[in-house]
Amino acid sequence: MNLDYIVKEPENITSSTPILFMLHGYGSNEQDLFSFRETLPKDWIIVSFRAPRNTQFEGFSWYDIDFNNPENFIDVPQAEEALQSVLESILKIINHYGLVDGKTHLCGFSQGGILCYSLALRYPDLFTYIACLSSYPEEKILTNIVKDKKKLEKLRFFISHGTDDAVIPLEWGRKAADLLYDLGCYFTFREYMSGHGVNQKNYMDLMDFFSK
Repeated sequence: MNLDYIVKEPENITSSTPILFMLHGYGSNEQDLFSFRETLPKDWIIVSFRAPRNTQFEGFSWYDIDFNNPENFIDVPQAEEALQSVLESILKIINHYGLVDGKTHLCGFSQGGILCYSLALRYPDLFTYIACLSSYPEEKILTNIVKDKKKLEKLRFFISHGTDDAVIPLEWGRKAADLLYDLGCYFTFREYMSGHGVNQKNYMDLMDFFSK
């Protein structure tokens, strides 16, 4: 499945141009994280995907969520389908620009961040910087992840979560620290006095992470 997306291109694109792929949260759209583009590195290609499923209200989702059923909180087949679609779209776009030497980065919010954990840990050779905002590592789609520390050591994670998040509990978000520590990944985990969102300090820390 080809995903719809919007893109910001730098003036010059070479085989070593970095590219950042953005995955929005449930009920949002491709414009959401794309608003970060003005403060991201000017020489990057910025691609923001639109999730393939319509939600009940306006907006889109990567997979259905059942808020009333914690045991089956996520629709696993839909999530796996979304992961495959994102991976295929990423590879097509990298090939389109001829980025054979460039670094590939991920940034996901909430449901998009959940997918970013799985993508990065399944295909660590493909990615470098991964930002997971207000999300958590979902065990049901963390199957087939790479556990070779040599392959994982080049990944750099930025994890952020609001202390008052009423959508994804902070305890869920903290699972990322345990998981990434056990895998031997490099990561920064930060908590902010906020709800399910990105406050100003979080935003500044995120931009600092991507600028290194």
